[in-house]
Amino acid sequence: MALHKENILVVDDDIHILELLSRQLKALDYHIYKAISVKEALYILNDSPIDLLITDIQMPEVDGLQLLKYVNEHFPKMPKLVVTGYPSVDGALEVIKSGAIDYLTKPFTKEELRQSVEKAFTDGRKHMELEKKRVESHTSGTMLKGMVGSSSAFQDILNIIERVRDNRATVLIKGESGTGKELVARAIHYSGKFSKGPFIAVNCGAIPENLQEAELFGYVKGAFTGANENRNGFFQAAEGGTLFLDEIGSASLAVQTKLLRALQEKEITKVGSRKPERVEIRIVAATNADLLEEIKNKNFREDLYYRLTVVEINVPPLRERKSDIPLLVGKFLQKYGVEYKDRLLGMSPEALKVLERYHWPGNIRELENIVQRMVIMSDGQIGIKDLPGFLKFQIDFPEKDFLPLREMEKEYVKRVLSHTQGNKTKAAEILQIDRKTLRDKLD
Repeated sequence: MALHKENILVVDDDIHILELLSRQLKALDYHIYKAISVKEALYILNDSPIDLLITDIQMPEVDGLQLLKYVNEHFPKMPKLVVTGYPSVDGALEVIKSGAIDYLTKPFTKEELRQSVEKAFTDGRKHMELEKKRVESHTSGTMLKGMVGSSSAFQDILNIIERVRDNRATVLIKGESGTGKELVARAIHYSGKFSKGPFIAVNCGAIPENLQEAELFGYVKGAFTGANENRNGFFQAAEGGTLFLDEIGSASLAVQTKLLRALQEKEITKVGSRKPERVEIRIVAATNADLLEEIKNKNFREDLYYRLTVVEINVPPLRERKSDIPLLVGKFLQKYGVEYKDRLLGMSPEALKVLERYHWPGNIRELENIVQRMVIMSDGQIGIKDLPGFLKFQIDFPEKDFLPLREMEKEYVKRVLSHTQGNKTKAAEILQIDRKTLRDKLD
């Protein structure tokens, strides 16, 4: 029998059916991912290269039809197969309209399952490349291993990822805090041919300087007080995969010297040892600091900098890629809606426009935190009322219409009064001034 390499995600709230399907599909030499709920399935879909979805329809909380709808929107070329114990003509029509290739009724034989799976792959291959070999494109934007966007800046990043993902060229990712530099590093690793190897993320700034060398390269017994055994470091842990060094500018000069040798010679030496060890890994580093300035200040090695920047990726701040905000909001609404509310949530166009106007000093991390908070605090569709106060009362002036401070204050007070429908007490509370001060300003 020819070996299959496709990854199949099976979703069913019945653990016995889930195990039965897994055993039968494994016997057919497929690789199986299992999910007992739609919530669990969404995490797997966004983190793993799935080639076929097999799902039940009748499930508690979020049902299989909503899962089919999500997959249609985010993975439109992925074939889908429905397995259900509640057959009906109307149900079958609804499933087919949802994009499923076939409809299999419980109970079924192993042969019926085999035929349905093969049919799904045969029909699906006409319209898709396997997930692990492609960057998914869809009309509203692009998704790659958890990254979403449609801006030209985002597309530039994807183009670089496409070029470097299948080689071990060293990559330096630059960008402000919160822009998603680790997501870029993960996309490079998991979209390429080295994805079966480990991805090890290390925050250099979180490791005390006196421990950096031992943590990265490992140590031998007796190398220092407390070294009671031989221990591998992060370099050995990442063997065959990718080592992501975040905040590389925080690495000590001693560590920088050993990093340079590791990049040049592809070997490392444990603390306390004289025996070099060969390592086959890809190094991806990231920084929000100006390394060229650090070089001038003698805090960073110039030769290491040029070794790290074989390929350079600049991740722009969110304020420079605002066209990506709707897609990012949709991603976070899905993530936290399912996690906290067990359903998919939406946002009003008015609330979304407010988010698009904001300058986002904390970048994507700040946006995610705010969406997470709004999902927790809302009872239904997220609207203006659910926005944090500092977002709700932004003054929307065009950038070139700079006004005197007094005029700015006047417009802001008028806007708050409009929001409170003329209630001066509420307006004073929002402005955090007393009513007499508000009266004086109105006069």
